Amino acid sequence: MPAHPKISFQASNADLAQSARNTFVHKYGDAPLDQADVIVALGGDGFMLQTLHSTQSLPTPVYGMNRGTVGFLMNEYSPDDLLVRLAAAEEAIISPLHMRAVCVDGSAHDAIAINEVSLLRQGPQAAKLRIYVDDKLRMPELACDGALVATPAGSTAYNYSAHGPILPIGSDVLALTAMAAFRPRRWRGALLPKSAKVRFEVIDPGKRPVMADADSRSVRDVVSVEIESHPDVEHRLLFDPGHGLEERLIQEQFV
Repeated sequence: MPAHPKISFQASNADLAQSARNTFVHKYGDAPLDQADVIVALGGDGFMLQTLHSTQSLPTPVYGMNRGTVGFLMNEYSPDDLLVRLAAAEEAIISPLHMRAVCVDGSAHDAIAINEVSLLRQGPQAAKLRIYVDDKLRMPELACDGALVATPAGSTAYNYSAHGPILPIGSDVLALTAMAAFRPRRWRGALLPKSAKVRFEVIDPGKRPVMADADSRSVRDVVSVEIESHPDVEHRLLFDPGHGLEERLIQEQFV
């Protein structure tokens, strides 16, 4: 990175984030996204995901500073020494998931998910799902509130709340996790190779409607959902030394 990089500052609508953006822009200027050497995202994890999605066609790394709540994907906020921190930052490269959801009306919807793709019951009754892995039937019927496939980067988010495993950031593994499984009652999920293609089929979608969600982009009334890694897309995240994703994933398991 250049000693004096061109920085594009992006901020959520929160007052804290907008105030921080104004401070940085006044001090460092604000480069257009397509001309920047680095993007600084100011907000929470949701805004970081939004920034990564909106800039995925650019090779530019993204350095986040927490102006939200949890900030798992963000660095600690400080108005000082930004250039020093950017110069010392460590890079983590993550690839997202690709989802193709087919609905009851026959329409197909594609989306990219950095954290996870989840299926959720849409009504009062439990969802019933049939699960294939690499075109082989692995579970004829899962009665549950839902199920998800998570990347290592997303394994501490919804996946962890559903009692799924935390995955090391460099692992070529995906987590397939059930949410409130009723039958089989004790089934919590599986670890799958990153190359695996997962297909969910909804059993009786008229009586038991299901929605699919890819990083908060939702599709209702699905009948099938295919999920696989999208290695052609790479997101470059920057972290302060000693506070990268790998360290955070380890630390999260001891709290």
